[in-house]
Amino acid sequence: MDNKIWNTVVAWFSDPTVGKIVAVIVGIILINVLTRTARRVLLGHIVNTDTRYRLRKLVNAAGALVSVILITVVFSNKLGNLTVAFGVAGAGIAFALQEIIASVAGWVAISFGNFYSVGDRVQLGGIVGDIIDIGILRTTLMETGDWVKADLYNGRIVRVANSFVFKEPVFNYSGDFPFLWDEITVPVKYGSDYRLAREILQKIANDALGSIVPEAQKTWHMMVNKYRIEDARIEPAVTLVANDNWLEFTIRYVTDFKRRRHTKDVLFTRILEEFDASEGKVSLASATFQLVDAPVFNVRMAEKISVN
Repeated sequence: MDNKIWNTVVAWFSDPTVGKIVAVIVGIILINVLTRTARRVLLGHIVNTDTRYRLRKLVNAAGALVSVILITVVFSNKLGNLTVAFGVAGAGIAFALQEIIASVAGWVAISFGNFYSVGDRVQLGGIVGDIIDIGILRTTLMETGDWVKADLYNGRIVRVANSFVFKEPVFNYSGDFPFLWDEITVPVKYGSDYRLAREILQKIANDALGSIVPEAQKTWHMMVNKYRIEDARIEPAVTLVANDNWLEFTIRYVTDFKRRRHTKDVLFTRILEEFDASEGKVSLASATFQLVDAPVFNVRMAEKISVN
């Protein structure tokens, strides 16, 4: 009985196809070990997060490519016999996996079409967030907004199919121009010194945002040279509209796409401090509703006496 089992095992391993399968399995295991070793050795000496991410993806892609080449080489003499079967099954597979194929095509478009890259803030498939990983099938985002205001992280990680780049617009907040225009409105009471108010607001905006204006101007000039676009104003601007309730000043400015909330906090804090220091010359306005007592009504009832 033992001899029969041994002969069966020997005959099974003597089959060329089985030998090739074993060779592929052993080769893939060795490639996996070498890939892990390369990642550990190379990434251990790199501090920059972006470089580490890109190198890790490159090593993984190289390992996958070598595995595919190994399988192709080992089974090269068998592939010709399977051509017809692959052709017949191809149409059905393409129909069943059309969403996956579209996602792979989306990954190719993202890789070579400059839609976005890791670290960009985008709106993709209705989701706003920062790109933290781009896979062959899906893009992973750290979501911002929703129940959290001012474009801050809410803690959810969202995976969106790459096929969405063909289905919906891709809004990139930080691609070629990593700045955003933003505005705040400041209501000022009628009777205030509006010239002084404009001067205060312009000075506050220049002081708070002057450090990023040169970099934003340089980046915008590159945009103007690259695209058919007007040479817009980058410096902070203060405009005035008089409405029925107050003088409404608007500060328009450029800020970093990740610092909108911080910028507004700095601006409003400085505005309150400067208006308080103006000794009443400039005051903020607000909608005020006053409830008063109802007037006293003297009602006299005339008694009508009927005489029978």
